[in-house]
Amino acid sequence: MDEFEAIRPYADAEVPAVMARLFADREFLEILARFRFPRLAGSLGWLLKPLIARRLHGEFAGIHSVDTLQERIEFYLDRTIERATDGITYSGLDQLKSGSAYLFLANHRDIVMDPAFVNYAVFQARMRTPRIAIGDNLLQRPFVSDLMRLNKSFIVRRSLTGRREKLAAYQVLSAYINHSIRNDGESVWIAQAEGRAKDGDDRTDSAILKMLHMSRKDEESFAETLTALRPTPVSISYEYDPCDQAKARELYIRATTGSYTKAPGEDDTSIALGITGYKGRVHISFGTPIEGIPNDAKQLAAAVDQQILGSYRLFPVHYLAYRIWDERDPQLAIPSLAELFSEEEIARAEAEWSKRLAACPSVQQPYLIQQYANPVRNRYRLESGLEP
Repeated sequence: MDEFEAIRPYADAEVPAVMARLFADREFLEILARFRFPRLAGSLGWLLKPLIARRLHGEFAGIHSVDTLQERIEFYLDRTIERATDGITYSGLDQLKSGSAYLFLANHRDIVMDPAFVNYAVFQARMRTPRIAIGDNLLQRPFVSDLMRLNKSFIVRRSLTGRREKLAAYQVLSAYINHSIRNDGESVWIAQAEGRAKDGDDRTDSAILKMLHMSRKDEESFAETLTALRPTPVSISYEYDPCDQAKARELYIRATTGSYTKAPGEDDTSIALGITGYKGRVHISFGTPIEGIPNDAKQLAAAVDQQILGSYRLFPVHYLAYRIWDERDPQLAIPSLAELFSEEEIARAEAEWSKRLAACPSVQQPYLIQQYANPVRNRYRLESGLEP
């Protein structure tokens, strides 16, 4: 495993030392203090940080494995679900076999909660949780890297600029994912494309599928490698996206200026808002592991998209957005809200949607609407036999 040292998750033997390092990290303790005691963290931070460190030591004492740590983390995820959602549902887990490893190819809307909710569903089904691909652009601070690698994350080196360095990094990444599934028997979660689908249009990037074959090119065909990885599409649907306003703003700036530069700490803000912000109902749909894999990455990407777009759970807000979208498709016969949902559901959605529209500057509203409307168009184009 030496070749994967720089990117792999932490092993059980490393857990106690990494946790001790975390509990001594002033920046980590400061963020916890601000999160837990926002009004007191400024003036009483000097007192709160050692108290928090002591509590963490007590709460996590005796944890010497990643599995045990994840069992403890489940309690915090339960609290997040209770506070920030109206419930989580999942489907398709019965198609997966306990003891088998899968490549979970998922749509990507939220930095942390997408893989967290997939983990939660798999954990509840008493299966091994997957290893999680995370970009190094999100790991700028040592304590963030420690936290993620403790929770079975491995690093995708996106910040490299040189072509040769990028190629070498993707070669190692490809080898690691293959090793994880084929040798270690550990599933892997990876987003279907780099970055979140800020416009709500979930599409698989065939370059990611090609990357998975890179390390095996001299030994196997593309189809043989991908067959061994058992690619399984996963579609995660949020009724409401806590980051929808920020995404609308970014899309508007990109459209009007041609580019967008993130402010310092913007990813941290997105992570915090994604975890704590209101999401409404959440549904995770595990697709069928793809068989008969073609030798063409674009064809496989289309097969993944069919499942992700087709199993995306549509909520009333999606239809409300589609109804006022300038780009709605006249070919599609979209049912009315009354045909699909109760009066109570529709009334709740109308109130929440009105609030979100009112909070969004008028020039940015088309980009807010687009986020919620795109899944409707994609689903009904599929059902009509049209190219999504």
